[in-house]
Amino acid sequence: MIEHPFVKINLGLNVLRKREDGFHDIETVFLPFKDIHDTLEIIVGDDFSLTSASLFGKYSPSEIAQAITPDGSVMITIARRGGVGWDPLKDLTVKACTLFMEGRKMPPVKIFLEKTSPVGAGLGGGSADGAFTLRMLSEMFAPEVSREELIAMASKLGSDCAFFIDAAPVFASVRGEILTPLPVGLSEKLSALDIRVYVPEGISVSTAEAYGGIVPRMPKERIPDILSRPVWQWKGLLVNDFEETVFARHPSLAGIKKELYGAGARYVSMSGSGSAFFSIY
Repeated sequence: MIEHPFVKINLGLNVLRKREDGFHDIETVFLPFKDIHDTLEIIVGDDFSLTSASLFGKYSPSEIAQAITPDGSVMITIARRGGVGWDPLKDLTVKACTLFMEGRKMPPVKIFLEKTSPVGAGLGGGSADGAFTLRMLSEMFAPEVSREELIAMASKLGSDCAFFIDAAPVFASVRGEILTPLPVGLSEKLSALDIRVYVPEGISVSTAEAYGGIVPRMPKERIPDILSRPVWQWKGLLVNDFEETVFARHPSLAGIKKELYGAGARYVSMSGSGSAFFSIY
């Protein structure tokens, strides 16, 4: 089975308070963005010497990372231009497999992930990979697993993973895992926006870096209420609280935002914890 996990953008992002568990309560609107995606293949197999993915031949050996879990249940192959800079066994696709296999009798599987979505850009590409893995495993081996069960599993993988189970525009709160559907009219309005995403080269921002120095605060107006206004009114009202801390560490990003406005965008914002921007025309 092959799927194409796509990314998301954050329309507004308010960091409200720090929790006792060390996480932060946030509010944001997640919007799927399907123009940027990975390619994910999962197959059944106990022959770990081969992969069936035809994409394998596009990459040099230095751009491919492979690993097998100690119990032999999962083989992961990741291909990425410029190389894979993380342990394949710590990829969210493997964590999703391990989580899904708990208490279930399943054959070993092979995962091939062509990683073309940017890393450390605030677009949630890794979260999408993990959530899509759960969806695919359910379809392949356990169709009786409910949507609610998939969402619960996805929430264990990461705060924004649950969004990708349904991947519809939603208002996200608490750590980002509590998802509330938007009014139909607003959802349709947001889905019809002319959005373009810009990913700066050579700048990757970790979530920990983005939260460093963040000052939680309560917004004057709720994000869905702002989004209900005309797009040209969003500037100055719809904010991403991470921009302040991230721009301080990467001043060039503030310049990129200014350039995008200069190119005629009605609204520009960093997505998530950065470094990617999206602009609306």
